[in-house]
Parts: sequence; structure tokens; C-alpha cells
Amino acid sequence: MPELKVTQIKSGIGEKPAARKTLRALGLRSVGDQVEHADRPEIRGMVHAVRHLVEVEEVK
Repeated sequence: MPELKVTQIKSGIGEKPAARKTLRALGLRSVGDQVEHADRPEIRGMVHAVRHLVEVEEVK
């Protein structure tokens, strides 16, 4: 199953609480953090909600 590598590139400071909670739910705490998640619709939706704060790569 393919995976997504999500990297936080901008801070969540000043963002709405929902965006900050989404970053935390993805496992991102600070700028430069990277996590890998299974490529599922739920994760894609979370990444879409904070797309201005993260960078995404597909990993096989």
C-alpha cells in the first residue's frame, strides 16, 4: 500500500484552532517534522485541510 510522507513547512501559530488540531492529529509538532501515513481518504482530507502548512510526497 502506498504511503504519504507529510512534512510541516510552516508554523501553525496564528492559524485557526481546527488547523492546529489537524496538524497535531497528523503527528506534526514543529516546522521540519516529517511523518508517514497510509494513503487513505481520511489522511488525504486532513492534509487537504492544512495544505498551506505542509508538503506531501508519495512513497512506495
